[in-house]
Amino acid sequence: MRLHRLVLTAFGPFGTTTEVDFDALSSAGLFLLHGPTGAGKTSVLDAVCYALYGAVPGARQSPGTSLRSDHADPVTPTEVLLELTAGGRRLEITRSPAQTRPKKKGDGYTTEKAQSRLRAYDPEKGWQALSKSHQEIGEEITQLLGMSRDQFCQVVLLPQGDFARFLRADAEARGKLLGRLFDTRRFAAVEERLAELRRTAESRVRAGDERVLATAQRLAQAAGPAAEMPLPTAQPGEPGLAESVLGWAAIARSGTRERLEIAGLAVDAAEERRTAARGALDEERELARLQQRFAETERRAAALEGGRAERDRCEERLARARKAELIVPALELRDAAEREAAAASAARDRVRTRLPAELADAGAGRLAELERRYRQELGGLDAARRAETRSAAIDAERALLEGESAQDDETILEADAWLAGWDDARTALIAEVEAAQEAATRTEQLAARLASARGRLGAARRRDALAREIEDARAESTAVRESALIAHERWLGLRERRLRDIAAELAAGLAAGEPCAVCGSAEHPDPARAGDGHVDRATEEAALAAHRAAEQAKARADRALGLLSERHTIARAEATGDAAGPADTTGSADTTGSADAAVSSGPGDPSVAELSAHVDRLAREHGEAHRLAAGTHRVREALAAAEREHQDRLDQRRHAERRAAVRVSRRETLDREQAALEADLAGVREVPGTIADHADRLARRADLLAEAADAVRTEEGAAERRKEADGRLADAAFRAGFDTPQAAVATLIDRSAQRQLQNRIDVWQAEAATVADRLAEGDAREAAARPAASPDRARETYDRAEALLRLASAAHSAAQERRTELDRLSREAAREVRALGPLRAEYERVARLAALTAGTSADNDRKMRLESYVLAARLEQVAAAATVRLQRMSAGRYTLVHSDARTGGRRAGLGLHVVDAWTGRERDTATLSGGETFFASLALALGLADVVTDEAGGTRLDTLFIDEGFGSLDEQTLDEVLDVLDSLRERDRSVGIVSHVGDLRRRVPAQLEVVKGRQGSTVRHRLG
Repeated sequence: MRLHRLVLTAFGPFGTTTEVDFDALSSAGLFLLHGPTGAGKTSVLDAVCYALYGAVPGARQSPGTSLRSDHADPVTPTEVLLELTAGGRRLEITRSPAQTRPKKKGDGYTTEKAQSRLRAYDPEKGWQALSKSHQEIGEEITQLLGMSRDQFCQVVLLPQGDFARFLRADAEARGKLLGRLFDTRRFAAVEERLAELRRTAESRVRAGDERVLATAQRLAQAAGPAAEMPLPTAQPGEPGLAESVLGWAAIARSGTRERLEIAGLAVDAAEERRTAARGALDEERELARLQQRFAETERRAAALEGGRAERDRCEERLARARKAELIVPALELRDAAEREAAAASAARDRVRTRLPAELADAGAGRLAELERRYRQELGGLDAARRAETRSAAIDAERALLEGESAQDDETILEADAWLAGWDDARTALIAEVEAAQEAATRTEQLAARLASARGRLGAARRRDALAREIEDARAESTAVRESALIAHERWLGLRERRLRDIAAELAAGLAAGEPCAVCGSAEHPDPARAGDGHVDRATEEAALAAHRAAEQAKARADRALGLLSERHTIARAEATGDAAGPADTTGSADTTGSADAAVSSGPGDPSVAELSAHVDRLAREHGEAHRLAAGTHRVREALAAAEREHQDRLDQRRHAERRAAVRVSRRETLDREQAALEADLAGVREVPGTIADHADRLARRADLLAEAADAVRTEEGAAERRKEADGRLADAAFRAGFDTPQAAVATLIDRSAQRQLQNRIDVWQAEAATVADRLAEGDAREAAARPAASPDRARETYDRAEALLRLASAAHSAAQERRTELDRLSREAAREVRALGPLRAEYERVARLAALTAGTSADNDRKMRLESYVLAARLEQVAAAATVRLQRMSAGRYTLVHSDARTGGRRAGLGLHVVDAWTGRERDTATLSGGETFFASLALALGLADVVTDEAGGTRLDTLFIDEGFGSLDEQTLDEVLDVLDSLRERDRSVGIVSHVGDLRRRVPAQLEVVKGRQGSTVRHRLG
């Protein structure tokens, strides 16, 4: 993971937008983040953590705290943007916390929700949006970095205070930190799972024992008195419980079987006594039944003889009623004729009240003749009635034509009024279209000129900035040249002095008896001696190296100055380019051209202020032209709509004139038709009212006469049919044997009464046949001759035998159920005992594993939990990785080692000691001094970062931050610590140091200074 750029807006102490260029800072490998207390150094690290994980580290994320800057303008939203490379992908993360802002409409504030955005850079397509979901972005970042927020804050933002406490902490505190970093929750989960399995297995074994005891209690209840010995007393979990229960159950089953055999013999004897009593009871009951049957038969015979007279009367009445039924058809026909005659008479009376008095008693012939006369007169009025109806329709149609004529006249007048102003309106719309088109053309011209002017303005700004850089480079080049000249002169002076004293340097190498390198003599009577200020070879070579380094610095300064001069020349040429552009085609072309000429024709290069004013003026003109050009479509649509309306008005006027001509022809036709109708109606105008009313009156009179004639004819026919029905009824009564129809009617009874009489006769006949059959039975007559039966005594004897059998059967059933229940419960107890065996074995195995992982087992000598065992292995790796840097920081004196020894009766596993090479003894890390604690904790933090990085799948951590602690180091130790940090660049890492120590500002050239002010904090980059 490498950080590139961080942009903070209204975040923490930063009231405005502040940008941190990590690429520039990381190029030096080691950079310093410093500033006064409260300026916001830690807020920079908080912003990095917030951009990645949506939360800041530790307590700074506590409830009630706000990430928004108190110095920010209310309308400026709080936002953090971080650009980084992770997993080989260049990403940009933007996050905004939930915050309040002023409402856009009205007073007050509204709350905006937290927002997150993630983009990725594609070399071909540029920045591509990936997601706006908090959850998706969090999962993506965690997967790419391979670590959680706690791990990131501990590994990338190295908090030295936490590691100092880690060095001095006990095993439990170390375990909590290491557990968060290495995520050993799965091993703790194994411990908890085994403990849970142990508790579950224990509860299952105890439940099995309880089930066995419960079954034993049910066995005792089922055995009852058959259990000759008490139930064994035992508690769940005690050994031998199952064997004692199964033995007791076997003894109880044996006693139950003996009691069942005794009960079976008693049941057999009771059944024999009940069978004998049942036979005697049946004989007495049969005798009593036959005696009672014969007595009842005699009573029924006497009752039949007493009702004989009533039966004869019913038979005679039923016979006369069946004869009288022969007149029923004739009687029904006479009744129907009477109803018809009454209805016809009532209908004639109703019609008579509506007829004139002279026609009240008229016959059907006269009424029909008058109807025919009215019908003939009504037929003669049909043609006149149709003519009258058509005349009224012609009047209505003429009124409708008049209304349409008035409406069309109004349409023509309105169209003429609108068309009178059409030419002026069309000319105005065409002028607007042309003006919009000209504005569009001018917009394109101004856009090109504005782009050119903005380019010149940017070039002028680069020109001025490069001019300042050139001045600085010239000053630096002059200083470097002077340094090079001084170094050259010093080297020449030292070389000259060395050559002067070269003889003394050669004489220093002479040895007695060896030839001289110059003269070859083996005698050296008076070797030269070095004088004051002698220059040796090493001094000359050092001066030569300084001279060459100065020359190289001079060459670099000259190249940098040349490059700046070249860039300045290019920027100056771009800034002094043609500013006038193409000539304008609008009315403002003269003023624009003169202003451009003033900018480009002034003495010297155009200034940034002049170019900026020129750009502003072009932008205003471009905006005005663009506004006019934007209305092109609107005015074109307005012109098209006006032309469509013009055509519609012409069409309306033309159609109205055509309809007027048609109406004139139609009026003439209607006038001619109405004149003909008036001639036809002239002969019938003497009738009162309209012809239609007169025709209606004639039709109603004809209908009334027809109805009256029909009523008279119906009444006459009904009277005839009534007379005929009376004759038929008298003839039917005579044939049935009755003197008069009235006598026959009096004898009639309905079908229901006839059925009742027949049923009574049938019952008497059936009863007589039954009594005769029963009187002929011989066994009943013989039983009546015997003494009276006594079934009650026989019943009492049978009941006593039945009661004894029930008691014996109940005892036998109880014994049988007891035996069955004991057998079933014994089998159930055996099954439970067999099922309990594997549960107990599983419990013993799981309990042994749970005790071993929890550190409570006797097999675990160091009483070390499984999680502690895994963390101890991680701590051993961390100590080994930290020792590599700790030995360099302490000049080989200290080594961190992991200890699994038990202290103070506590569990072992997470001890951390330091080995002092000066004494050769191992001691606790709490005995280190303040400075020693710092670089030991720093080494531990760096080692932990390496181990966690490997644990996270080898994710590269190219950017690290170290927060405070350097003030406790002496100068030598500080140099060694900085050398170790500087060595991190070997792994292509950049390290940011957060510190107040002033000496670090001299030792670390690349710096990010946080400046505190009343309007909020800002940052300054110092890169050398």
